[in-house]
Amino acid sequence: MANYVTLLRFLLALLAVYAILNQYNTLALLIILIGAVSDWLDGDIARRRKEVSKLGVLLDPFVDKVFVLSCLSAYLYLQKVSPYAFVLLLIRELYISFLRSLSVEKGYFMPASYLGKAKTVIEFVTLILLALANSLSEPFLWLAVALAYLSALDYTLRFLRF
Repeated sequence: MANYVTLLRFLLALLAVYAILNQYNTLALLIILIGAVSDWLDGDIARRRKEVSKLGVLLDPFVDKVFVLSCLSAYLYLQKVSPYAFVLLLIRELYISFLRSLSVEKGYFMPASYLGKAKTVIEFVTLILLALANSLSEPFLWLAVALAYLSALDYTLRFLRF
């Protein structure tokens, strides 16, 4: 069940991009909120039902990246986010995906860290603020960048210790 919720978030990313690009701000906000809730919900369902799986451990962060980066790409196209912040987040996400691939190859499934989860929460808050056209979206985006690199350091250190 939890993986189905995660896959729903993947589909919601496509709808969110459509809403953002067509400037249906209320619809974009609603979809982003549903995406944020589904991110919390899939983990909660997996833990409560004891459905935590290797697929879920890999799928959830991948779908989070797809959702957040797709929405930020749409806002980038509309010139509502800093291209520097976007590129920094993109590089970090590619690096973490590479690191996770290396860890899986070595038999280590790298679960999300608290810093990584905090980064994702701040990214979703940023997307909500962007949908609301709130001026706090830029500081929150840069906060997400800072957390992204702190969590990347944490993941790197965990990988090296393994």
